[in-house]
Amino acid sequence: MVGDTDDDIQERRQGGSGHRTVPHTADVRIEAWGASRERCLVEAALGMVECFADVRAVRPTSVEHIRLAENDDDDLLAALLDEVVFRLEVDGQVPVDLEADEAEEGLEVRLALAGLGDVEITGAAPKGVSWHGLHIAPGPYGWSCAVTVDV
Repeated sequence: MVGDTDDDIQERRQGGSGHRTVPHTADVRIEAWGASRERCLVEAALGMVECFADVRAVRPTSVEHIRLAENDDDDLLAALLDEVVFRLEVDGQVPVDLEADEAEEGLEVRLALAGLGDVEITGAAPKGVSWHGLHIAPGPYGWSCAVTVDV
């Protein structure tokens, strides 16, 4: 990705995964990477949560499984992040951990959730995912994605 540091590139060459935020006017831009498409998607969701909450010391109070239909990879990225926003706005729950596996015609996602009152709020909550500039694709060191989140 543009702006990668030598450390980021070295981590990707070794099969590492991660995420970061980059400056963006009035919103949050998340870049994520992983050895697989599923790991990249998880990192993007974790990056989105990290933008508004510190969940490092929080234990989940419930676990839920969802299945996202696969139209294309960009749709999966948007759908997963929209699910995080939905859980936050409607249920008052925050994913503290996620796992994703390829499933027949889609993606199987396990969400370990905690109540909003159990996490430390550190920023503005996400309101939605912008399609402008959203992308996910394989590259020379695994998968990477970028997305702008409306806050």
